[in-house]
Amino acid sequence: MSLLDVVLEVVAVVGVLHLASVLVFVGPDRLLTAPRSVRSTVRAAITPLAVLLAVLAANGIVRRIGVELSWLVGVNITAAIYALEGTFVAVVQSYATPTATAYFGFVYVFGYVYLLTFPAIAYALREDAGGLRTLLIAYGVNYGIGLGCYVLFVAYGPRNLMPELVDSLLFESWPRSQLLTSQVNENTNVFPSLHTSLAVTVALLTWRGDSLTRWTPVAVVLAASVVVSTMYLGIHWATDVVAGIALAVVSVVAAERIEAQRDRSVEGGADRPDGGCDCPDDRDPRDGRMPE
Repeated sequence: MSLLDVVLEVVAVVGVLHLASVLVFVGPDRLLTAPRSVRSTVRAAITPLAVLLAVLAANGIVRRIGVELSWLVGVNITAAIYALEGTFVAVVQSYATPTATAYFGFVYVFGYVYLLTFPAIAYALREDAGGLRTLLIAYGVNYGIGLGCYVLFVAYGPRNLMPELVDSLLFESWPRSQLLTSQVNENTNVFPSLHTSLAVTVALLTWRGDSLTRWTPVAVVLAASVVVSTMYLGIHWATDVVAGIALAVVSVVAAERIEAQRDRSVEGGADRPDGGCDCPDDRDPRDGRMPE
């Protein structure tokens, strides 16, 4: 099986989840106005979307040279993490069962992609440009800070440091997933856990918002499952998870403040009698020319 086959499998499964979620949590009536609402909402969020795409592009570039760069300028914190928590992840895996492994493996790959992409679709369909902008800004902050941490900190995951105690349950239960994970991650990029930070970001924004309230319980449970899966599958330390949660909080606060500042700027300009013009008093605010 090739990488393309795995990607198509993920797209197919997540696509089915999206369709079902739109019908249940957004409403079939929104599909009728989708072409108009999606275009206008995306246009309103074009700036944070462009920034996010730029950060992702930079992430792809740095990831290819990041390992070598990290060893040059970064600090290896693997030993410090192990000294802090020891074999905690091995204890988590001691409760492993085939059913739990299948569930957390599905959540780590399919559920994670669904969790990150469905809110964007839902906000666009519900014409919630503010929600979409805040989500995209939060994603950008997550990836930006995470990228910096991956360069500054070298950290091997528990399955790499102590393979005799921690199993690579994801690869053992679904071997072809290595084709996908090898394209988006490196063995030394575990601190913080971006799976955790992005999943918790979605849960926090959904919980604090008011346009996807029916989906909130699903988002919270799925985000919690993603967090547990990172340790259960032996990919991340508990320390990575705690750092990921902290990163999610920072990202949400930053995104909400940026969006609030934008709203104040827009409202301030709309409330001014001259439409926001900073023309001198002796000029015509309509075109800035001196009166005749």
